[in-house]
Amino acid sequence: MHISGLLIGMVLLALALPPKTAAQEAVLNILPLRPFSFDVSFNHRTFAPTRRVLTLQAGFTALQYGPLEVRTVYQYYSHHTPTFTTDQHSLYLNPRWNNFIDFLDFPKAWPINRVIRHVLFGPLENRAVPYIGAALGGTLPGRGEHSPGYLYGGQVGVRFPVIHGLSVDMGLQYTRFEIDFRGRSDLSEQWLFTIGFRL
Repeated sequence: MHISGLLIGMVLLALALPPKTAAQEAVLNILPLRPFSFDVSFNHRTFAPTRRVLTLQAGFTALQYGPLEVRTVYQYYSHHTPTFTTDQHSLYLNPRWNNFIDFLDFPKAWPINRVIRHVLFGPLENRAVPYIGAALGGTLPGRGEHSPGYLYGGQVGVRFPVIHGLSVDMGLQYTRFEIDFRGRSDLSEQWLFTIGFRL
C-alpha cells in the first residue's frame, strides 16, 4: 500500500474512534479559547520545486467538541529565483483529535497512555496535548495556472500551554496536492515540520 494511503487511512480511523470521555463532558464551542494559530513550516516536497524552504501558515479553530476540533488553515508558499517564480496558496480543513492517546487508559496499575506521556514528554507530561489530524482542501495554482487543485493529508503533533491564552504548537504533516509549475501540472508530496503558537 502506498505510504500516503496508509497514512490517510490511519488518520481517518483514529478520528472515527470516539474517545470515552467525549460522551461525558463534551460541549460544543464556537471559536473557543486560543482559536488563532500562526506557524512557520520547514518544507520538503517532491515536485515544484524539490528544494527545502520555509512556508508560512495561519489558521483558526472554528468548532470544538470535547477533545475534537475543526480548524481552517491558510498556507502561503513562495519561491523566487533568477530562473523561475512560484507562489502557491492552500486552504484546507484540519479536523483534530486532541489527547488521542488517552483512549489507552488501561490497565489500572500502569495505564499505557501515562507511560507514553512520561516517555515522550517527561516533566511536561501533564501539560502536553498530543493530537492527530487530517487535512482536506485545495491549492492555487493547481491543475492549471489559474485553476485550483485538491489537497489531502494527515498530521501528528503536540501542543504545550505556556500561559493563559498562549500555547506552543509543534507538528509533522504529510500532504499530497496538485500544483502547476512552469506550465506542467502534477501531484506533489510534501513533508512539513511546523512550529508556532496559538492565541
